[in-house]
Amino acid sequence: MQIFPTKGNLIRVKRQLKQAQLGYELMDRKRNILVREMVALTDEAKALRSSFDSTYSEAYKALARANITMGVVSDVAESFPVEDSLHLSVRSVMGVELPKISADIQPSDSPIYPMRSTNSAFDNAYLCFNKVKEITVRLAEVENSIYRLAIAIKKTQKRANALKNIMIPKFNEQIRFITNALDEKEREEFSRQKVIKKRKSG
Repeated sequence: MQIFPTKGNLIRVKRQLKQAQLGYELMDRKRNILVREMVALTDEAKALRSSFDSTYSEAYKALARANITMGVVSDVAESFPVEDSLHLSVRSVMGVELPKISADIQPSDSPIYPMRSTNSAFDNAYLCFNKVKEITVRLAEVENSIYRLAIAIKKTQKRANALKNIMIPKFNEQIRFITNALDEKEREEFSRQKVIKKRKSG
C-alpha cells in the first residue's frame, strides 16, 4: 500500500522509524543478555550432570554396602518423612521468569533416623543421597531455566528480525518515496513560479 506523500506523513514515518530502530536495539540487547545467561547456566548444567551421575552412582554403592552390613534397610528407610520441603519462587531476567527451587536439606550432623539402629555404612548412604537431593534440586532449576531462556531467545530473535528486515526497511523506503515526491513537487512549484514571474516581467 503506497503512502500519500505529505510533510505530515513524512514526520509520522520518521517517528515510526526511530521507534522501530529503538525497538530493535532493545530486542538485540535483551537477546544478548539472555544468551549470556543461558551460556552460563549451560556450563553449570554440564558440571551438575557430571556431578549428579557420579554422586548417584556412589550413593547406590553406599546403599548396597548398607544393605550388606545391616540386612535390608527398607524398615529404616520407611521411617523417613515424605519429602515436601521443596519451595518454588521466580527471578526475572529481562522479563523472563526463571524458577528458583530450594529444599530443606537436613544437616549431616543431625540425621532424621535413630542412630542406634544403623551403622556407619548406612550413615554414608544417607549423606550420599542427601548430596544427590541437593544436586537434583539445583539441576532441575538450571535445566528448566535453560529451557525457558531458549524459548525467550527464539521469540526475541524473531521480533528483532522482523524489525530489522521488514519494518525498518519499509519505513526507510517510505521516507525515500515521500522525500523524493516532495522534492519533485517543490521543483515543479519552483519552475511554475519562475514561469509566472517571467510572464509578469515580459
